[in-house]
Amino acid sequence: MFLRRLHKWIGLLLGAQLLLWTISGTAMALLDMETVAGGPQPEASGPALPASSAWEQIRATSGSRPVSSVAVRPLLDRYVVEIAGPGETLLFDAVDGRRIPVDAALARSIASAAYPGGGSVSKVSQLGEITLEVREHALPIWRVDFDDAQNSSFYVSGASGRLLERRNDSWRLWDFAWMLHNMDYADRTSFNHPLIVTVGFGIVWLALTGLLLLFRTAWRPDLNALRRRWAPP
Repeated sequence: MFLRRLHKWIGLLLGAQLLLWTISGTAMALLDMETVAGGPQPEASGPALPASSAWEQIRATSGSRPVSSVAVRPLLDRYVVEIAGPGETLLFDAVDGRRIPVDAALARSIASAAYPGGGSVSKVSQLGEITLEVREHALPIWRVDFDDAQNSSFYVSGASGRLLERRNDSWRLWDFAWMLHNMDYADRTSFNHPLIVTVGFGIVWLALTGLLLLFRTAWRPDLNALRRRWAPP
């Protein structure tokens, strides 16, 4: 019977995906989420907000660039003024108005201040392209690697000096399981793409045809027996 044969082979393919969903979901549930996130988050702290600022100097230095947002925030042992505009973000010292470039040394210090482990920095490099580990961010980005057992890599924005991500082997394993779970093998971000929608409809079809085949095969002898028993003599 063609329907039974089709049901069998499609069920084999979809069963393999169901097994992957089970394995990947179990792996994500078993991994310690604090370790996946890069360890405990550092406590928020910073220096006292300066009583005066160098806003006039900052405004003169930034020139007539279009501005979309301005923020004053702590950065290591100082406060900075972050001016964000279309395609560009500038940092200034909130006290003397000096421009602060986010170079390799500053990225190293920012990552080290947020690092909770016992390792030390082994390498600082600037990314030439967006990788899966920072797929939700934009260049410029500094990668700071640590020589610990988890192969930790911290990512610092080369524009704002903000710590973007804390990655390690536990996160990489979790991210691989996440890819298998959502079936987004390219970007690993979406549950709403044609492949997973097709598989979803396929599982619904498999369930419906399974019920049909069950009724037409497994229950048929019982139904025939009931008909013979209750049939008039």
